[in-house]
Amino acid sequence: MKLLLLRHAAPTDDARGRCYGKLDIGLSPEGERQAAALAGSLATTPIAAVVSSPAARAVATARPLADSRGLDVDVSDDLQELDFGELEGRTYDEIATTHPELHARWMAEPTSVRFPAGESYDDLRRRAETAIAGMREAHRGEVVAVVTHGGIVRAVVAGILGVAPERIFRLGVDYASLTVVEWIGDEPVVQTVNARASDGDVLLRL
Repeated sequence: MKLLLLRHAAPTDDARGRCYGKLDIGLSPEGERQAAALAGSLATTPIAAVVSSPAARAVATARPLADSRGLDVDVSDDLQELDFGELEGRTYDEIATTHPELHARWMAEPTSVRFPAGESYDDLRRRAETAIAGMREAHRGEVVAVVTHGGIVRAVVAGILGVAPERIFRLGVDYASLTVVEWIGDEPVVQTVNARASDGDVLLRL
């Protein structure tokens, strides 16, 4: 299977400076343009299935890819971004004031934190592994586009490369970016990381 891991396009401005994982935020006008450009750049890629996080920003990014091929967008809850629990929707400044110890540890060791009534990085990583294993079983020999979030993309790539959790933010994952993993037999190979629609030569080779 060849896996096209796509981070959703740019969200609306009201997400800026806020903690949002499961918080359902749509795309900005720029994000809508990015989603269309990404779909256009992958127009000749033989995608067999489009799978998305349930978040509105991910589904809206996935829709142009699916529509251009007459495919449905298959939604998987396991592809959702990290659940920040009680902190969802709050600004980082607010969190620093109301949860100073948690905020300090989050800034220093982000993958070690379990958020109140939410998840930890290990929870997200396990979900991501479950989702990808299911796709490998269902789509052997096919190309699958997965529209998800930065946390999921980093977790998948870090797991394949053996990157320690505390180093995952060394992996760039921009909005509307593409990371490609291909399985050669049972061996996963990371082919591309953080390509964008403007990187035409990279995308056209897929």
